[in-house]
Amino acid sequence: MELAHSLLLNEEALAQITEAKRPVFVFEWLRFLDKVLVATDVKEKQKKLVEQLTGLISSSPGPPTRKLLAKNLAALYSIGDTFTVFQTLDKCNDIIKSKDDTAAYLPTKLAAVACVGAFYEKMGRMLGSSFPETVNNLLKSLKSAESQGRSEILLSLQKVLNGLGGAAASCHRDIYKNARSLLTDRSMAVRCAVAKCLLELQNEAVFMWTAELENVATLCFKALENSNYGVRVAVSKLLGTVMATALIPKQATVMRQNVKRATLEEVLELMATGFLRGGSGFLKSGGEMLKVGGSVNREVRVGVTQAYVVFVTTLGGQWLERNFATFLSHVLDLVSHPRATQTHVEAVYSRRCVSFILRATVGSLLGEKAQIAAAKDICQAIGKQMKAVEAVVNDTNSENKSGAADVAASQHVMVCALQELGSLVQSLNATASPLIQEPSIGLLETVTSVLLHPSMAARLAAAWCLRCVAVALPFQLTPFLDRCAERLNNLKTSPEAVSGYSFAMAALLGGVHQCPLGIPHAKGKMVVSIAEDLLRTAAQNSRLSLQRTQAGWLLLGALMTLGPSVVRYHLPKMLLLWRNVFPRSLKELEAEKARGDSFTWQVTLEGRAGALCAMRSFVAHCPELLTEDVIRKLMTPIECAMTMMSIPSVIKAHGAHLKASAAMVRLRLYDILALLPPKTYEGSFNALLRELVAEFTLTDNSANTTTSLLRSLCHYDDSVLLGSWLQETDHKSIEDQYILSASGSGALEHDPSSIYLRIPAGEAVPGPLPLGVSVIDASVALFGVVFPHVSYKHRLQMLDHFAECVKQAKGVRQQAVQLNIFTAVLSALKGLAENKSSLGPEEVRKSALTLVMGALDNPNPILRCAAGEALGRMAQVVGEASFIARMAQYSFDKLKSARDVVSRTGHSLALGCLHRYVGGIGSGQHLKTSVSILLALAQDGTSPEVQTWSLHSLALIVDSSGPMYRGYVEPTLSLVLTLLLTVPPSHTEVHQCLGRCLGAIITTVGPELQGNGATISTIRSSCLVGCAITQDHSDSLVQAAAISCLQQLHMFAPRHVNLSSLVPSLCVHLCSSHLLLRRAAVACLRQLAQREAAEVCEYAMRAGSRRDTHSRHQGINITETGLEGVLFGMLDRETDRKLCSDIHDTLGHMLSSLAVENLSHWLMLCKDVLAASSSFSKLRCLDMGFKSEKKDEMDDDTMFTTLGEEDKSKPSVAPRWATRVFAADCLCRVIMLCENANKAHFDLALAHDFLVLHLSDLIRMAFMAATDHSNQLRMAGLQALEDIIKKFATVPEPEFPGHVILEQYQANVGAALRPAFSQDTPSDITAKACQVCSAWIGSGVVSDLNDLRRVHNLLVSSLDKVQAGKGSSSQLYRESATTMEKLAVLKAWAEVNTDHYVFKRLKKFCSIIAASNLTDSLITLVQPELPALSRLWLAALKDYALLTLPAEFATQLPPDGGAFYTPETIDTARLHYRNSWAPILHAVALWLNSTGFNASESTEETAAAMPNSQKHATSIMLNQTPGTPPTTKPLPEINKDRMHLILGVSIQFLCSPRPEEPVEHVTSCLQALHTLLDSPCARIHIAEDQLLGVELLSVLHRLLLTWDPPSVQLLVTGVVQQIVRAAQDYLQEKRNTLNEDDIEEKENPLALGEGGESGGLVPGKSLVFAAMELLMFILVRHMPHLSSKVSDSPSHIAAKSHLSEESARLVAATVTILSDLPSLCSPAGCMTILPTILFLITRVLKETAVKSADNQVPPPVSAALQGIKTIVTLPTVKTDATQKQWTGLIRSTLASILEYSQPVFVDKTHMPVLDEVSILTAIALFLWSASTEIIGVQCLQNGCMNRFKSALNSCDPWVQAKCYQLLLSVFQHTNRALSTPYIHSLAPIMVEKLKAVERSRPNNNLELLAVQEGIKVLETLVALGEEQNRVQLLALLVPTLISYLLNENAFASASTASKELHEFALQNLMHIGPLYPHAFKTVMGAAPELKTRLETAVRASQASKAKAAARQPPPTVHSTPTIKLKTSFF
Repeated sequence: MELAHSLLLNEEALAQITEAKRPVFVFEWLRFLDKVLVATDVKEKQKKLVEQLTGLISSSPGPPTRKLLAKNLAALYSIGDTFTVFQTLDKCNDIIKSKDDTAAYLPTKLAAVACVGAFYEKMGRMLGSSFPETVNNLLKSLKSAESQGRSEILLSLQKVLNGLGGAAASCHRDIYKNARSLLTDRSMAVRCAVAKCLLELQNEAVFMWTAELENVATLCFKALENSNYGVRVAVSKLLGTVMATALIPKQATVMRQNVKRATLEEVLELMATGFLRGGSGFLKSGGEMLKVGGSVNREVRVGVTQAYVVFVTTLGGQWLERNFATFLSHVLDLVSHPRATQTHVEAVYSRRCVSFILRATVGSLLGEKAQIAAAKDICQAIGKQMKAVEAVVNDTNSENKSGAADVAASQHVMVCALQELGSLVQSLNATASPLIQEPSIGLLETVTSVLLHPSMAARLAAAWCLRCVAVALPFQLTPFLDRCAERLNNLKTSPEAVSGYSFAMAALLGGVHQCPLGIPHAKGKMVVSIAEDLLRTAAQNSRLSLQRTQAGWLLLGALMTLGPSVVRYHLPKMLLLWRNVFPRSLKELEAEKARGDSFTWQVTLEGRAGALCAMRSFVAHCPELLTEDVIRKLMTPIECAMTMMSIPSVIKAHGAHLKASAAMVRLRLYDILALLPPKTYEGSFNALLRELVAEFTLTDNSANTTTSLLRSLCHYDDSVLLGSWLQETDHKSIEDQYILSASGSGALEHDPSSIYLRIPAGEAVPGPLPLGVSVIDASVALFGVVFPHVSYKHRLQMLDHFAECVKQAKGVRQQAVQLNIFTAVLSALKGLAENKSSLGPEEVRKSALTLVMGALDNPNPILRCAAGEALGRMAQVVGEASFIARMAQYSFDKLKSARDVVSRTGHSLALGCLHRYVGGIGSGQHLKTSVSILLALAQDGTSPEVQTWSLHSLALIVDSSGPMYRGYVEPTLSLVLTLLLTVPPSHTEVHQCLGRCLGAIITTVGPELQGNGATISTIRSSCLVGCAITQDHSDSLVQAAAISCLQQLHMFAPRHVNLSSLVPSLCVHLCSSHLLLRRAAVACLRQLAQREAAEVCEYAMRAGSRRDTHSRHQGINITETGLEGVLFGMLDRETDRKLCSDIHDTLGHMLSSLAVENLSHWLMLCKDVLAASSSFSKLRCLDMGFKSEKKDEMDDDTMFTTLGEEDKSKPSVAPRWATRVFAADCLCRVIMLCENANKAHFDLALAHDFLVLHLSDLIRMAFMAATDHSNQLRMAGLQALEDIIKKFATVPEPEFPGHVILEQYQANVGAALRPAFSQDTPSDITAKACQVCSAWIGSGVVSDLNDLRRVHNLLVSSLDKVQAGKGSSSQLYRESATTMEKLAVLKAWAEVNTDHYVFKRLKKFCSIIAASNLTDSLITLVQPELPALSRLWLAALKDYALLTLPAEFATQLPPDGGAFYTPETIDTARLHYRNSWAPILHAVALWLNSTGFNASESTEETAAAMPNSQKHATSIMLNQTPGTPPTTKPLPEINKDRMHLILGVSIQFLCSPRPEEPVEHVTSCLQALHTLLDSPCARIHIAEDQLLGVELLSVLHRLLLTWDPPSVQLLVTGVVQQIVRAAQDYLQEKRNTLNEDDIEEKENPLALGEGGESGGLVPGKSLVFAAMELLMFILVRHMPHLSSKVSDSPSHIAAKSHLSEESARLVAATVTILSDLPSLCSPAGCMTILPTILFLITRVLKETAVKSADNQVPPPVSAALQGIKTIVTLPTVKTDATQKQWTGLIRSTLASILEYSQPVFVDKTHMPVLDEVSILTAIALFLWSASTEIIGVQCLQNGCMNRFKSALNSCDPWVQAKCYQLLLSVFQHTNRALSTPYIHSLAPIMVEKLKAVERSRPNNNLELLAVQEGIKVLETLVALGEEQNRVQLLALLVPTLISYLLNENAFASASTASKELHEFALQNLMHIGPLYPHAFKTVMGAAPELKTRLETAVRASQASKAKAAARQPPPTVHSTPTIKLKTSFF
């Protein structure tokens, strides 16, 4: 392949390769050429190139090759010289003229035709002179060409016209005449080509849309007859465009020719003709038109429907806005015309078409403002119709026949108008609120008036419309319900009213599940009572019986959708009602059959159908209530219904009109049985199956009704064979009309119960199928459920019966029966597979196989498809290799012998299905044969159908075989490429299957595609060529397949997919008119954006900037907002779920990769989208040229730019609310991404393009969103606001120090929050706003009281609402919504309260002015509310505690609910409590800690503070029965209850917090416990009951096992410390009281404490043990080597890691608590725990005492030292019993420390150096605190001395200094026996060290310090010595000091440290002299040279002092303070 990449074709290489590979080589060269031509200079090679290219024309190139060839030739001429172009053109013309008509010459001809077209398209008028000849030539050959030639010629003509523009005017008529007749060509591809050609022609040919307009229309209608989807799209585009042009021409020619323009009426009239009369046209004589007989051809109707949409889209949104009223009335007239509604099904189809027109235009072309205006127009239209209907109904004159017809016609108008109105309101969502609020529109009155329409269809449509309004505006739901209930009551006697209002109520109840806030619980009771009343009174008035019965059951069915929480209360009553509808026994049933007339039977049957329908709704919506018992009770009526399934005798007796009612009963019965477990009715299987089989084999049914389920049971991938991909187009809703059976004819009136059911995803309005079809569907579905549970004998009987039925039926009926039977068999096989059960023994299999194999050669493709599917499923269910082999062999044999298309297609599919269902392993041995047969079939060029089916099967096999297929990849690929290069493009199905094969092959080869081996490179390049060919195909589905192939390639071998060409082509597809192609493009972009977002965006931008005419013509439009902007725009137009979610993902990936680097761009994008909320007005008005009369003066160009040109650059509609919500979410994501990327985003001082620079934009966007109409957008806006406040609260404002940047936005925040607290705001928004309030108040941004008041007042007003109590306001939503709101308010207050304490603590530590102001303001704000708040908080906590009780304590819950929840909504309430209890708990703890334990809750106060409604609730809160006089509990009792409540809630939560629980809840809870235990009252409570403490500790231990964050661990240690302290205080108190009582027996109080006399600690009861367990866990978590288990395990790594700061703090806290534990024990207990504790402390000391550069002592070390001190000085352990043990312990501890500090000589670089100072300090601690007899042991003493010696000899002055300090304290020890040995041992070394200083004087302060400390020790020794030894001692000290003095010369040049030493020595000497005058003299006398040195120094000092004094009058003593300062650190 690489050889093909040269500018000239490499002819040697071409000659060397095999014949088969040459076309691929040539194609690859042309592809290369196409890329490089643009960029190369071709001057010298042009001649050779032209030769080579023209040579290729006659080498019979295939379709893709000829296209590329033509493109390259044209490109070559347009960039090189053009002098040979006419030669080449002549050459082409000669080929075209050639008389050779053989098939072999055809490709050459077609290539020449393609070249001609490409030349003109590229060079246009440059070739102007030669065009008449060319055109004539093409038209001549058009007459004789076959279909492929015809299409190619027409497409070339289109290109000629395109290139020449107006210059070709002379040929326009000829082309029109010739092309016209081909519009009805039998080849669909030709029809499409003609439509494209004429579409090009009408751009210039004025006559087409003036004189010929009617003819063009008629032609188009004719072309639509018997058309396929592609033709409909092409022709409708032509028709719509021509009509639009006729109305508003787009050319300047019109001016000059002064053409008469068509009026809107004329144009619409013409289109209507097609819609109503089809292709027969209006040119025939009037006589035929009167014969209304012939119904309209459906294809024509659908095509015209699409043309309407094209027409409006071409004219644009603004035109529609201006002319909407006219357009609407025209479209609605279509559906009221008798020709459109000849039969019921036709009427439904026509309604669908009209609805489609309205949805496709109003729904996508109009912005939200315009949609509201359109809704008003629709309202008026409905009102007008309704008035006319009322006039007819009220007209008593019964002669008025035409009136009745009008009413019948009006129902269809109503349905269309109401459905569109509903869809509009639903898509507008909350933005539609003006429609409801403006009384002038009267939307509600208008819609409700239709509920009384005489036609059921209209009433149902009105009910549906109300449901849409209520779902869009949930605050209307409850009022609507009440209103309907009231009307229903008032108009009880009107049958229409009973029916209409019950429909409306049912629809509204069905909509509740879409409204998160629900409806008040009482509405359920209301519905039940209304329904009961209707059922009870049904029998009273025969005029109303039927309606009341239906209405009653419909309401009960709708009630069930509210779910178990509502239904639970009404279940007993429901069961009773159900039981009473049916006869109790068989006897009653027989008796019943004998009496009654046709009317009573009808009512009875309707009643039973209704009851079964309500049951089905119950089973579907309340599965939780389906207990064994309930199912048993349900089975009684159901079994009765089964017995009376078929009642032919009754129908015979009372007339056939009962058939429908009887069928309805069966439908309901099948539906409910399919939902129940088959076990429950297995006794009735036989009768049931008989009935089911009779149902779908049409035994008693003369109509040939077919089921609609077959397509859904066939595999989704088979859509290419069935054409069911139409379901995936934008025209799905109207294209359904062609599919077998009535699946397109769904309508609400077929089954009123669907008004309350959930609609399947993707459908706008529920469309239940006609009763006949539904019953069969239900029977087929139930058959699938029951079949797996039936005995083999019965299975065999049924399968044989099926074969018999097929044999008996003939013709059309046989098809219908067969279809139904196959659907049932597939359904059964699917059921077997799901149940994992087998099909049965040999004879059952045989029977099934006969049935299936017989259908594999049925002429009906859908049956063949179903048979293949059934075969695959059978193989899956049987699962035996021999069976599979038999089936495969049968198909092999058939395929080898059969020549007919039908059996070839059927059996090839059978092979594919076999592989699909048994996978590669199961069918491996047949793989080779299957592949070879299918490859052979795929080459059958005579039958595209065989090619399609065989290639499809091949794709299935490749897919299912996986790696086993690897050996067949090369032959398959080469076949695929050959076919791609040769099959005519008009066979789109073949190309689609080729695309599927290619994709399957890429997946099979998979990651290998990255390799560089020769074979892999070939495979890869073949795949890329295949993708290139399919990408260039004209059919959208083929292009979609190509995109998914490239997507797979990109996944496996990303380097080889060229994004620079792929991305622009994807961008073009984003504007495609085909949904599947847009889906594929977005899915591919989504994958690319995941890895390479930046490249994708860049290529898209480049494509946008290179926009030449070509890309503009394709409608791609990438502006400066880039691809992201385009995708945001698509979100407003697209309605397909999958597509939108992919767009969201793609934008999300782009955002994650690019937003942080390119902030301003992304924020602008979001801002532009969000700004739409406020800028509807900005869309500029288009000047349509109608305003001005001065036509002549207007410039041609300006006048006719109106048509859609300039609205392309502006987005057609302002972003809709859903897109704005997405933009607000993006905003929150951007903030989060910036936070994760770089904290500098939040610092103005550093900012370049950082988030903080955009703060004002962020606030403005959040504000726009938070104050929008749309509730979802308000939520998103408030969320964004909260994020902004939290992230920016602490960012300072650099220009105003002491202020934060958010302060300037106070007003915006206040304004954004205020609307959320208004009366009519939904609870969820208010709840969110409360959260933002508390975040704002607590953020500390605003400290000024008055500023805070703004937001604070909002919370105060909400608090009043909370105190108003339950049931005070009129309720719109479910009670739990109120719960949510109230708890949110309490939570917000709790957070504010907590913040106030936090700031208070800040104030203690630092003097931040702002904080102090804030605390004061917060106190003033919270204080007044606290009394009320604390009560409410306690009540909420109590509720929460009750709600968290396990299910078995449900009986203990108060029957009327809690303070804030009602018992009915308990499940939803739980969630709200779960979200808010933690802050409330913390706040309660803070309140109790500050004042609460002293505040008793006097009931009078409480009662006074609450209104009556809540007095009751309060009495519950205080555990009293209502009505008893309140007994005031004593304060200690109340406090105890409160303690139990708080501890209970905390322990219950901390036991097992769910992993998804926010960490804030855990921290809040722990902080609350910590705060609580601060207060003495709580401490006593927890210490008194030791088990409580133990329980709490073990729960905390558990918490640590699952929650890792250090913040949680620190808080836990805090709580543990509090518990230990509480226990300590309590024990001390007890000991003290004992001491006072028993002064005589002293030792007894010490025996108190854990461990008692024996010293045993009981796990589970011992507080100390629990605490140690927990602390040990923390220590091991941070220092794993403490645990021998961990350090011995093989995975343990020995290297010690340095503890992080957090860990160090934790370890320190742990050690501190550990050392406190012994004080809780008795002496014996101490002995039990001390070994462990001392071991841990010494180990911690060893691990953490590591030398650091700055000589800082780490927290764990100081804690350990403190701990040693605490333990060594324990007072309690000095009892006789434990003395010996104690001594041993202390000695061991000291010995361990000495051992750890043994100097080790290892490689210095790795080992952290031990910190000697800490170890010495520890040793000194022992020496100070322990008695001599313990430590005075020789070996310990030697060890200690050695440590001190080595420290004295240390080279680190810091160690020396600390050592001297410690020695000083040891020498001064009161116990002489202890200190003397140390003095003897260490003093001589000291003196030596200090003497040596003379030779090396100190160089820095540290060294100086060491010397000074040493001298201090010597001085102390002098002082300690006895008088007689003093001279000797001074003789050591004084000479040393004098040796430090410098002479004058030396002094001048000495270093600072040296000078300071001199001063120090001098001062000390002058201090010592007076102290010991006698001894001093003696010493001085002994050494005269000392004396002289001293004297000179003193003199010099005095002289310098005098000088200084003279210079500086105030005396300053300099040297001493510095020394003081230095020393005071220690």
